[in-house]
Amino acid sequence: MALPAKGPASAEGPCSTPSTTEAPAQAACHPVDEKLPASRLVPAALQHIAAMYAGVVTPPLIIGQAVGLDAAGMTRLIAASLLIAGCATILQTLGVRNFAGNRLPFVNAASSAGIAPMLAIAETSAPGHQLPAIYGAVMVAGVFCLAVGPFFGRLLRFFPPLVTGVVITLIGVTLMPVPVSWAQGGDRTAADFGAMKYLALAGFTLVVVLMFQRFGRGFLRQIALLLGLFFGTLAAIPFGMADFTALREAPVAALPTPFAFGAPEFQPAAILSLCIVMLVLMTESSAGMLALGEICDRPSDGKTITRGLRTDGIATLLGPVFGGFPTSAFAQNVGVVSLTRVRSRYVVAVAGGALLVLGAFPVLGAVVSLVPMPVLGGAGIVLFGSIAVSGIRTLSEAGLDDSSNIILVAVALGAGIIPLAAPTFYAGFPAWAQTVLGSGISAGALVAVLLNLFFHHLGTRSRHTAPALKSS
Repeated sequence: MALPAKGPASAEGPCSTPSTTEAPAQAACHPVDEKLPASRLVPAALQHIAAMYAGVVTPPLIIGQAVGLDAAGMTRLIAASLLIAGCATILQTLGVRNFAGNRLPFVNAASSAGIAPMLAIAETSAPGHQLPAIYGAVMVAGVFCLAVGPFFGRLLRFFPPLVTGVVITLIGVTLMPVPVSWAQGGDRTAADFGAMKYLALAGFTLVVVLMFQRFGRGFLRQIALLLGLFFGTLAAIPFGMADFTALREAPVAALPTPFAFGAPEFQPAAILSLCIVMLVLMTESSAGMLALGEICDRPSDGKTITRGLRTDGIATLLGPVFGGFPTSAFAQNVGVVSLTRVRSRYVVAVAGGALLVLGAFPVLGAVVSLVPMPVLGGAGIVLFGSIAVSGIRTLSEAGLDDSSNIILVAVALGAGIIPLAAPTFYAGFPAWAQTVLGSGISAGALVAVLLNLFFHHLGTRSRHTAPALKSS
């Protein structure tokens, strides 16, 4: 059952910021559908690009190095990842009728959750067949997502605020090690990982963001994150902590070639592992849409999630043609929306268009990559923390005065934090179970859904209609 709407009604069509003589039209325009002036739109889009860039290029960097690609091959792989992310994000935000696109400020790109299984495929494949085996499995996983996606939308009634609040909180909490690692330098194998110079730069960036949030007014507060990244990068240059190598070596233009790394190969074991990963990504993507719906005051219903997952499936299916990987939601950009309160989907659509340009012209992408990892880490703490706060806000409205609800939240949060607190906890489990339970987001979501069924659906007809659970 669809969640009740919270904001003003909208036909999901574009609307511009009206003048003072158009006050009645302003009330009818939902913030998600608002077309901002360029002076606000461009900086807001740049914040999304800065937040997502490191995550977009991480999978191709890791996989490319694992399979032994040269510099030219790495450039093609990164360009493909940026292009696919741009196309998927534009499709997601603008949509195609009622077929695809959730029409929310939602970023889609290659997910890091699939890195470990893809590395395992590469290790068990013969040289020269590693990427083809990975791409064959990814394409089948895309078909699997398209086939299963509609059922996820129909299961939305099992995701009341009690469940979504747990999942949103876990998205922020379980992703916190990412900016912490960035703040320490980003490369755990480096001898100076965690050096004080990195921590100082991350701390400086965080302070800049906080200062603009505290003393800035209006637009300056909205772009506090971007300003923190800018001043953090400037501070890094005199100390030699900004690497200009990528900018000097990047080619001006490099369009991806279809099947540049070989025709896809379909190996049953590889396909099975990637389909399991796709289930995890679908869960995380659905959670992201639910979270963003709450943040934007446009709750995601079953049709919205179905269209969103269909976009994931299309991007995952077609991405390998040019060198892409499994595609899902980017939680850090949900944090950007929550932090800035700029909810226009056209801002993210412009960011998607910028990703297309960055993919077609690697030299421009190299400019964005100048932002040092510690600077991203300082800003990332704010981003991911704001996601957790959104989850806590949702839980505060979910009837926690009921003891069964308290138990549900406690156990689900505990299950989600286990992979974070004890990464080897599931080492003795079967591979498929490690894939599902090894992600704190999917493990917590699974436990929350099952306990919600146990406490409020199975044999308790009179309870799940209680006011605290009215959205069930």
